[in-house]
Amino acid sequence: MMKNNIQMHAVATGVEPRAGVKNIIAVASGKGGVGKSTVSVNLALALQALGAQVGILDADIYGPSLPTLLNILEAPDSPDGKTLHPVMRLGLQAMSIGFLLQEKDTAMIWRGPMASTALQQLFNDCQWKDLDVLIIDLPPGTGDIQLTLAQKFPLTAAVIVTTPQDLALIDAQKAFRMFEKVSVPVLGVIENMSVHICSSCGHAEHIFGEGAAQKMHDAYGLPLLGKLPLALNIRQDCDQGEPTVAHSPGDVASLAFKTVAQNVLNALEKLPVYKTRKIPKIVVEK
Repeated sequence: MMKNNIQMHAVATGVEPRAGVKNIIAVASGKGGVGKSTVSVNLALALQALGAQVGILDADIYGPSLPTLLNILEAPDSPDGKTLHPVMRLGLQAMSIGFLLQEKDTAMIWRGPMASTALQQLFNDCQWKDLDVLIIDLPPGTGDIQLTLAQKFPLTAAVIVTTPQDLALIDAQKAFRMFEKVSVPVLGVIENMSVHICSSCGHAEHIFGEGAAQKMHDAYGLPLLGKLPLALNIRQDCDQGEPTVAHSPGDVASLAFKTVAQNVLNALEKLPVYKTRKIPKIVVEK
């Protein structure tokens, strides 16, 4: 485990940094089905394994994943009836709209502005404590939630998740361009489901193709943060609420997630360190 010396880095908007949170990293994909939520929770656990204090916020109001991924059934505590304490699980501070629903299959039939307001309340009303990194698991797309996050949250940076498939790559590029337009630094790209290793014969097969991360690097100069395997145990562990990094820390997949986490920290350290803004002195002439 590394020594914890993670600094607070400059936020990408005019929004003030949030007390109790040094850095906020959004995990985006542009397209659904690329395993972004699985990557988010395992990345959070991998950063924790490297010595960071980590929280995770589920920004998918319509289809929250954290209740299943972390096997959280209880609602968060609210001692004063106004604020929420994050739910602690596997050492992570976690928050999701799914924790507040009495029935887990309840559909959130809300228009975009309502979902955006709910996300802001989840973030602002949660009493995050001494976090080095808050991971925000974004829903797919480049709509209301993404714009709210970029404009209203003190984002430090983002990472893009894609599979090697060309269809996923197209949407990943759109996600990158969105962050570029709103001046949010992108630390790099994670290629998920990169290769499948047969558990019987050891044969490696690129089921979804090859080279997506390399194409994004060539087109935009984005660093490759890592390639993650397409493995049965990753899916099984997440379905059971025990993500692989926590369930099997020595597993090949867990080591791959920890490599990604270290590369994320390395990229984060290259960003400008946050300095308190000076308030200008106002002189009223007589």
